[in-house]
Amino acid sequence: MSAPISNVRPEPDQVLVDIADYVLNYEIQSGLAYETARNCLIDTLGCGLEALEYPACRKLLGPVVPGTVVPHGAKVPGTQFQLDPVQAAFNIGAMIRWLDFNDTWLAAEWGHPSDNLGGILATADWLSRTAVAAGKPPLTMRAVLTGMIKAHEIQGCIALENSFNKVGLDHVVLVKVASTAVVAQMLGLTRDEVINAVSLAWVDGQSLRTYRHAPNTGSRKSWAAGDATSRAVRLALIARTGEMGYPSVLSAKTWGFYDVLFKGQPFRFQRPYGSYVMENVLFKISFPAEFHSQTAVECAMQLHDRLKSLGKSTDDIASITIRTHEACIRIIDKKGPLNNPADRDHCIQYMVAVPLLFGRLTAADYEDDVAADPRIDALRDKITCVEDPAYTRDYHDPDKRSIANALTVRFTDGTQLDEVVCEYPIGHKRRRADGIPLLEAKFRTNLARIFPARQQSRILDASLDQKKLEAMPVHEYVDLYVI
Repeated sequence: MSAPISNVRPEPDQVLVDIADYVLNYEIQSGLAYETARNCLIDTLGCGLEALEYPACRKLLGPVVPGTVVPHGAKVPGTQFQLDPVQAAFNIGAMIRWLDFNDTWLAAEWGHPSDNLGGILATADWLSRTAVAAGKPPLTMRAVLTGMIKAHEIQGCIALENSFNKVGLDHVVLVKVASTAVVAQMLGLTRDEVINAVSLAWVDGQSLRTYRHAPNTGSRKSWAAGDATSRAVRLALIARTGEMGYPSVLSAKTWGFYDVLFKGQPFRFQRPYGSYVMENVLFKISFPAEFHSQTAVECAMQLHDRLKSLGKSTDDIASITIRTHEACIRIIDKKGPLNNPADRDHCIQYMVAVPLLFGRLTAADYEDDVAADPRIDALRDKITCVEDPAYTRDYHDPDKRSIANALTVRFTDGTQLDEVVCEYPIGHKRRRADGIPLLEAKFRTNLARIFPARQQSRILDASLDQKKLEAMPVHEYVDLYVI
């Protein structure tokens, strides 16, 4: 007969302690991290504004009970909603992720660290308005940028060496954990309370990736991060009441996260928490496409122009080979019918076919009316992906972090074009000088979708000046986005 399990409460798992100590004590010294965080902020909010043009997104927004307005609550940019921070976090989180068109982190686990902005901005806005109502100083936008840097770092550093998708879990588990930690710090929780809060995030129910993969790909992937970051705010608020935590939530034999959900393997870490992730984050600037396909779309745009110069069309194409990396094949190499926009923006064949045909790839190109063009599926059937092991190695190399794709077009007459290669997309750190002006132009375009010229000007004046933005009270900045 085995010995009984000890009921002595253990010390907290080191993973919990490291996260708590980082959010409470680490001082961000990197000017590059703050500058990148500002660019991430405007790009993320701009993508949320573009999402408001889609009824499928708008229908999910607002209070749980229609008509509810929360005094001193957080406001939702681009709308007239003023909500409790939990529901505001869901609203903002759903908006900013809806079109899959802002920042990305690729590693053993991929994801979108800007998803944490839903919880961070909603909480900061609520705390700022509440403080002003009580005659106290508000939070400034520097606190939001700091929270973004730290949430990026927690999510991204865990993702570097630990693949949640390989055990069937969605990457938004890391959004929940990172948002919980940062929001707990913003709420003023003690070290023990932050550890408790983070343990609650790990012990919470975690999302399956079912909605991201054939044959079930669907629109939940567009609001899953909003759900995760809002749940994080709720768990941090619960921890603030003094609710207990679960110190060995990860390592407990049989019942802990590692044994139940991670095949018994403890997490591995490549580096300590700092500001590496924000400094190296990838921006989606040109195309609203799953990031593993960004370079393939750039190649397809070049090939579109080359076909025109040769007087050829896609009808002349016999086959297209995409030389790519393993993660691309695992996530977005997809044959067969595509059932909805969420299905199409996770299919590399679709995301290559559209620019080859039309010389563009926009969010609207995933909608049913465009997808009904029979030429798209005909061209998809001619596209095959093959892994290049060197591309896979460079994808994981921390000094390169490439997302390479190469396209070869063969014609029905037996000839072929020279292979078109793109290793680093326009939003990569190595192409920042080219990318940031385009990112700012994208922000201007998205502001113009919602706001009159004078309001656009006020937002730009505050958003493009690093010092001015950092000093601005959070509620005053958010108010610039109210319609």
